[in-house]
Amino acid sequence: MQRNVTVAVVMGGSSAEREISIRSGSEVMRALQSLGYNAQSLDYDERFLDALRELKPDAVFIALHGPGGEDGHVQALLEYLSIPYTGSGLEAAALSMDKHLTKKLLAAEGLPTPVWDLFDLAGGTLPLLPGSLDLPLVIKPRFEGSSAGIAIVHTHEEWTSAMLEASKSYSQILAEEYVHGREFTCAVLGEEALPIVEIVANRDGFYSYDAKYEPGGSTHTVPAEIDEGLAARLQMLGLSAHRLLGLRDYSRSDFIVTRDNRPYLLEVNSLPGLTPVSLVPDACAAVGIGFEALIDRLVGYALARAELRDAVA
Repeated sequence: MQRNVTVAVVMGGSSAEREISIRSGSEVMRALQSLGYNAQSLDYDERFLDALRELKPDAVFIALHGPGGEDGHVQALLEYLSIPYTGSGLEAAALSMDKHLTKKLLAAEGLPTPVWDLFDLAGGTLPLLPGSLDLPLVIKPRFEGSSAGIAIVHTHEEWTSAMLEASKSYSQILAEEYVHGREFTCAVLGEEALPIVEIVANRDGFYSYDAKYEPGGSTHTVPAEIDEGLAARLQMLGLSAHRLLGLRDYSRSDFIVTRDNRPYLLEVNSLPGLTPVSLVPDACAAVGIGFEALIDRLVGYALARAELRDAVA
C-alpha cells in the first residue's frame, strides 16, 4: 500500500482533447486509489500552479492529451518545480508532438513513413494542391493528437474544403500520402515493445477521433493476427521510434501495413490514452499487466527518477 505517497493526477486542460484527458485521468485516479496512493486530481487551468504548490505531491501523473500536455509545457513547469512526473521529458514530448519534425527524423533515420508536405495557413491564402503529392491525401494539423482535425481528401474540391475548415483552427497543416492498408499499433512500456494490436475502425473509414473513443467505434485484436516476422518488424520500428525521439516510460507508434506487408509509421504518441477503450491497456493486458499494475509501474518510474536525482545531488 502507498498511503504515504501523494500523486497529483493532472487532467483536463483547454485543448481539443480535454474530454478524453478527463476520461484518462479518471481511470488513473481510480487505479491509484485502489492501489492505496493518496491520489488527488488537478485540472490544468489557471489555478494549477497554486494547487500544485499547496498539495506538494511526491509525483505528478500526467493524464493530459494534446497541446499543453503532450508538447512539453506542463513538463517544463514540473521540471522547474523539481517535481517528478510520469512519461517523457519536455524535449521528447515537444518533439513527438510536432508531426513535421517527427517525420523528418523518421525519414532521416530510414524508418518508413508516408511522404508529406507542410503548409502554412496563417497568411490567409489557401494553398493549391502541390504537384509533388498525388490524391488521395490525409490532412492533419501539425500540432495535435487523437486524430483531431484529420480529413481524407480525394478530389481538388475536397482539398479546398479541407483547407478552409482547417484554417479556422490551425495555422499549419500536413498533407500526407494516403496509404491503404491495415492499421496497427505498437506500445512500448519501459524499454519493451508490447504485442502488436490491430485496429479495425467501425466508423469514418479510418481510426478517427470518434472511432478511438466512442464505445463500439473500433475493434482491437491483440495479439494481432499476423505472421511473426511482421509482428517483430513492427515492434522493432516502434521501439526504434521510441528511442529515436528520446521517449521514456511508455509510448505508442501507429502504423499502416499495405497488402504486400510494407509498414509505414504514421505518428508516435508520447502520452497515449488510458481510457477504457484505449490501446496501451489492451497491449499490457495481453502480457498479463493489468490496468492497476500499469499505473503503478508508471508512477514507480517517476519516483525512481526522483530517488536517483536526489542520490546524485
